[in-house]
Amino acid sequence: MSNTPPTPRRSRRNRYLLMRHGHSEANADGLIISRPERGLSDFGLSPRGHAQLKSLLADWHWPPPDRLVHSDFRRTTETAEWIAQHFGLPLSADIGLRERSFGELEGLSDCRYPDVWTLDADDPDHQVFGVESVTGVANRMLAVIAALEAETYGETILLVSHGDPLQILLTAVEERPLSTHRNREPLLPAGIVTLP
Repeated sequence: MSNTPPTPRRSRRNRYLLMRHGHSEANADGLIISRPERGLSDFGLSPRGHAQLKSLLADWHWPPPDRLVHSDFRRTTETAEWIAQHFGLPLSADIGLRERSFGELEGLSDCRYPDVWTLDADDPDHQVFGVESVTGVANRMLAVIAALEAETYGETILLVSHGDPLQILLTAVEERPLSTHRNREPLLPAGIVTLP
């Protein structure tokens, strides 16, 4: 597969806000929690994450979302619950927005992330350590957008996901080589950007 998936820029039917989950217990503990076996039930938001969301919602300056779609991991679900309650929206989980799987590095220190990112820069299709490839993440994230585009029109849709998948999605949509996904400034916990 090409280093850059085909994502021609065109007018979208909907407007998208991309949000990284709030600061989590995994962030606080410095752990890689990327697999559903642990991420679905454990490692939700930290007290710092709750404070971030309270502040974010008190000073919301983006268009109010019409729809909310989130990764089904605990930390993203809890983040989405805050947003949903504030705006009176139903929750909708989509496994396509899940964290990138870091394979054998699951449960290890997050200081191991750069080991994977260095390999990403050489080959976005690599699966060293059993990680999910950058290309694979890009394809599933783009598939979420494509499905929403096919079923809705004229909505502001908030997608709540994770750091790496959002970086990769933004890189793909900007039509930059996927190997450069770590060259863009990371989206901080509880950070929001619009999809270009």
